[in-house]
Amino acid sequence: MHCHETPGTAKKVGKFITFSPLTDLKQNIIQSRYAAARLANKEQLLLYFRVGKMLAGKIAAEKWGVKILTQISDDLQKQLPGLRGFSPTNLKNMKQFYNEYQSLTFGQSLTGQLRKHRKETTPEPLQLPDHFLNISFTHHILILNKCKSIEERLFYITEASTRFWSVSILEHHILSDLFSNQGKLPNNFDKTLPKEIKPSALKIFQDEYLMDFMTPGAIEDERVLEEKVVSDIKHFIMTLGHGFSFIANQYRLELAGEEFFIDLLFFNRALRCLVVFELKRGKFKPEYAGQLNFYLNVLDEKVKLKDENPSIGIILCKEKNDTVVEFSVSTIDKAMGVAKYRTSRDIPKEIKTILPDPDELAKLL
Repeated sequence: MHCHETPGTAKKVGKFITFSPLTDLKQNIIQSRYAAARLANKEQLLLYFRVGKMLAGKIAAEKWGVKILTQISDDLQKQLPGLRGFSPTNLKNMKQFYNEYQSLTFGQSLTGQLRKHRKETTPEPLQLPDHFLNISFTHHILILNKCKSIEERLFYITEASTRFWSVSILEHHILSDLFSNQGKLPNNFDKTLPKEIKPSALKIFQDEYLMDFMTPGAIEDERVLEEKVVSDIKHFIMTLGHGFSFIANQYRLELAGEEFFIDLLFFNRALRCLVVFELKRGKFKPEYAGQLNFYLNVLDEKVKLKDENPSIGIILCKEKNDTVVEFSVSTIDKAMGVAKYRTSRDIPKEIKTILPDPDELAKLL
């Protein structure tokens, strides 16, 4: 009887396991394509940098006006019909790209060059040669236009490269100010988490989450807020960040014949633990910490697997006082923190103070 090998499956040869030729070929093709794409991206960035340098020099020397970019773009199209990427706007972007990074040398010396721009108190330098050349020109222009300091730019360059962020995901994290919000979450992680995962937890959880996929009405009602999160779970996971997998909403716990329900339950692969999100539409209250502590106790006793780390809970509310939060969670033995959510449509506080109260306005109308 003949055995037919299934393409892509492993077979045992003596003491060794080998993969079928089709699997090996497929893997080689994927790796080559990825390497080719990275090389192409690097060459494009270097080309745009050189073009930006030429434009900056000519405009300064010849006193060219802004309209010259349109003329150059039109001339290029006539000389090279179908050429893409050299519109007047993109030529302007190339000039900006060069102007911002003209003091840097592309290549292995890039890290050393960038160190000069970093504060002396900044910890170990980022390995920028690969990161800088791994993200697209569109990523770079977004970062240049949205981020002012070199520290903030380096942060988003590195994160976009290592996390494989699309341009839209990068824009979301810039709008949510991930750079400033990482590590700011009021929490009790020092006393409650294993040492090996504490640094990662501090990095993963943010002090504030941007939830622009929410409608104003959803933000004001906890149940509607939860339903909207579940219906658009992809965007919410993008908001949360790295390594989250959704398990359930209204996750049922049973204890001594009574039922209890967790708003949102996730698993984080990087931390290897269950993560609870409790949604509150108003300001944080100390009793919320007690409720969350109860949920975490039951989860760790009845749901958590033996090889998993202790569960973590996050209370997500509209407003909070960090001093009240710190006193509320300091003596609790389960890991938790309190974060805020907002939308970019939220009115700044300084403007709110000069607007009439909504109830008073309704009476007037």
